[in-house]
Amino acid sequence: MFNEVKKSMQWGQETLTLETGKVARQADGTVIATVGETSVMANVTFAKAQKPGQDFFPLTVHYQEKYYAAGKVPGGFFKREARPTEKETLTARLIDRPIRPLFVPGFKNEVLVMCTVLSHDLVNDPDIVAMIAASAALTISGAPFMGPIAAARVGFVDGDYVLNPEIDDMHNLRMNPEQRLDLVVAGTKDAVMMVESEAYELSEDEMLGAVTFAHEQIQPVIDLIIDLAEEAAKEPFEFTPPDYADLYDSVKAAGEDKMRAAYAITDKQERTTAVSDAKAEIVAALTEEQQEDENLGPAMKKLESNVLRGDVVKNSRRIDGRALDEIRPIVSETGVLPRTHGSALFTRGETQGLVVTTLGTGDDEQMIDALTGVYKSNFMLHYNFPPYSVGEVGRVGSPGRREIGHGKLAWRALQAVLPAPTDFPYTVRVVSEITESNGSSSMASVCGGSLSMMDAGVPLKAPVAGVAMGLVMEEDGSYAVLSDILGDEDHLGDMDFKVAGTENGITSLQMDIKIAGITPEIMKKALEQAKAGRMHILGEMNKAISGAQEFSVHAPKIETMTIPVDKIREVIGSGGKVIREIVETSGAKVDINDDGVIKLASNDAEAIKKAYDMIDSIVAEPEEGVIYKGTVVKLVDFGAFVNFFGKRDGLVHVSQIENRRLNHPSDVLKEGQEVWVKLLGFDDRGKVRLAMKMVDQNTGEEIKKEEAAEG
Repeated sequence: MFNEVKKSMQWGQETLTLETGKVARQADGTVIATVGETSVMANVTFAKAQKPGQDFFPLTVHYQEKYYAAGKVPGGFFKREARPTEKETLTARLIDRPIRPLFVPGFKNEVLVMCTVLSHDLVNDPDIVAMIAASAALTISGAPFMGPIAAARVGFVDGDYVLNPEIDDMHNLRMNPEQRLDLVVAGTKDAVMMVESEAYELSEDEMLGAVTFAHEQIQPVIDLIIDLAEEAAKEPFEFTPPDYADLYDSVKAAGEDKMRAAYAITDKQERTTAVSDAKAEIVAALTEEQQEDENLGPAMKKLESNVLRGDVVKNSRRIDGRALDEIRPIVSETGVLPRTHGSALFTRGETQGLVVTTLGTGDDEQMIDALTGVYKSNFMLHYNFPPYSVGEVGRVGSPGRREIGHGKLAWRALQAVLPAPTDFPYTVRVVSEITESNGSSSMASVCGGSLSMMDAGVPLKAPVAGVAMGLVMEEDGSYAVLSDILGDEDHLGDMDFKVAGTENGITSLQMDIKIAGITPEIMKKALEQAKAGRMHILGEMNKAISGAQEFSVHAPKIETMTIPVDKIREVIGSGGKVIREIVETSGAKVDINDDGVIKLASNDAEAIKKAYDMIDSIVAEPEEGVIYKGTVVKLVDFGAFVNFFGKRDGLVHVSQIENRRLNHPSDVLKEGQEVWVKLLGFDDRGKVRLAMKMVDQNTGEEIKKEEAAEG
């Protein structure tokens, strides 16, 4: 009944298994990939005909994490997986980016790739497993896919690269100084296709070494997929790329000069209008049959691409007249909004981001319900890309995959320089509003986010800047690496290579390739050129952040204190009674962590001090030899009980009240009377022993022996 094919290999510390033929047999390709006890099923289906008029490649990738995979029930009111989480969206992008360029050019049939996490051992991250499963499913599906690819995650500890580190090692790297890298690389047998990373000021050589290490480690995985395909692959789908050479010759003859003149205009809006006019003139010059040809769009794009790319490689001449390694003019401003906690306006050429920082308390931390468990994050970065930023009209809705992906890239770049929560106990939210865009708005978010947080008084370890690099490679192997690419250079070029970091090293690297991959030589040149660009941008940013940044008067004030873990119950009280009383009496917010760290927040410093004193009186221990002010709470024949330290009482023996014999403590004391007492120590049973006679009851000062003798 089943025609099962199963292949396995040892990969690092785990066994990688690929199997097909038993589950979801009606899909064009189905593979279940397993690493350790983490299993992901990838299903591939593709339409056998192109939709009429289709002018783009309709590839859709979905990645789904099922809570049952980790033996969990979804949190919240609805106990069913609903809209994709950020992790699911980002992983879908990870899968999409390296496979999209590997479909045969001209193939525009609809393709659906679905990856479902079936089992999760909480050790091996399913995103890498999903990328491998998707590649294997595409390879055996018969679709015109020029793979396979494989992927790996790389860590960096004590100068050594680590293949596929465990999830716990990658979680919250900011608090784990030993682990300096979380890098995902995807590639084919011959070249790297995609890079995504979070790094902690690694050098260019260290990053390049990590990419090279990953590419070496994925080679046996690619061999395993090929081995599987040799037994399980379906017959290749018959597809012949459309031949529109004659149409292209007509398009070129009708408007190459017009297109070249349009692309010589440096202003984006004027250039866009001129390109549109040139296209209209070209179409008007064609025959009616040529105008209706479905390959007219690709022919027009090919003309644009050749005009742009030829000048760049042959003449080192870019659209806006810059040199290949030249950065556009930069203007950095901080404090542009009066009531926000921190704000910055970062403008680089025709790309601009208005970035705002808000400081919050522990109550504002983001709660994340993941397969690996529930955890909190005290740093958020949200990126918005409205239609007006590119001079267009369009629907405005919830964030799309692009916005989530760009926001995460900027988050990775900036979180590496954040202070430890114990040093800066605030929740930080950064929002980047892209107000203009012509290339690399995510890197503008990095630069603006760094400026904005420093304007808010966040003590960053160092400023961070980012730059987007491009590549134009000709068929003869000649190429040009471009710094700070424009939108058109991104659209018509072969690479989008984003590098962010400080003066000391890289904090984030993202690379996407539109061709069959790039060599280490090209990547090395891109990294070196990016470093020079980053240093230039940091120099421009420093003009806006010279001098100390003041903490916003509108931000909440937060102080931290640490108490013994065994005292947490006393501070909270039965049913939260004690902590509610502290909050109501002081007016400050009180947030207690399981490790005994307490955050006190308020706009009023006095409220924080009052809450601090109340908590301190509960958890602190009285010290022997110290004088305290107390209240008489009870009189007995042998002395007086005095409440002197929070809720702690102690006995002042009748002989320790005054330097004379008393018949009864009531001779000089009464209940409710305030007195000064000195802690003499503790008896064998731990009871507190107090004394009054050596303390001046008017001043609270200790009476010296000489003064006592004179008295």
